[in-house]
Amino acid sequence: MTRARPAAGGGRQLRVPPERLGRWLDGVAARHGSFTEVADDGDAVRITCADSTTVTLRAPFERPAAPALLAAFTAATRRPHRAGVLLVRRGRWAVGVFDGEELVVSKVDSRLVQGRTAAGGWSQQRFARRRGHQTDAVVGAAADAAARVLLPHAGGLTALFTGGDRGLVDAVLADPRLGPLAALRRNPRLEVGEPTRAVLLETPRQFRAVRVQIVEPGER
Repeated sequence: MTRARPAAGGGRQLRVPPERLGRWLDGVAARHGSFTEVADDGDAVRITCADSTTVTLRAPFERPAAPALLAAFTAATRRPHRAGVLLVRRGRWAVGVFDGEELVVSKVDSRLVQGRTAAGGWSQQRFARRRGHQTDAVVGAAADAAARVLLPHAGGLTALFTGGDRGLVDAVLADPRLGPLAALRRNPRLEVGEPTRAVLLETPRQFRAVRVQIVEPGER
């Protein structure tokens, strides 16, 4: 479970692992009173507690409609899904397919992109062009990796989660070959450092988690 932080619109936001969601909700009821209302709020479930605290739950994957809304929600979040992950930063990329938390197939690679220079004039312009060409090469190589690793699984993926440099990720997914993957892209954007294999293996902790916003009476 992540540390709570201020949420836009008031209250706090955090991520709760699906396996801990039931116990976490029990704790909310113990602190704020019984749930007086559980409502379907479009892409979320909104809970109102006896003391007027509200809890909004957003699942990482689409959930089926069901009469027992909260029980169905918690059960759906624990169900394993097949998801793709695409991480890109300048000079490095990682792609992978997960079944639940298990990494099925992946590719992690890197390519040189020179850092910034303090030189000016013609040298600066020449350096900027070279750096731009190197960045273009990274985008092309990352798109090739996504086409080889992710595209064959696109028909079985529930979602594609992305992280890293937003502009580079957008450029990779603009490749015409990757249209089926771009259509599966879901929020939130993954918060990652350099796209190493270790970082890739940690991404299920983010993309499987339930996003929670809790607003207590004094936080409105």
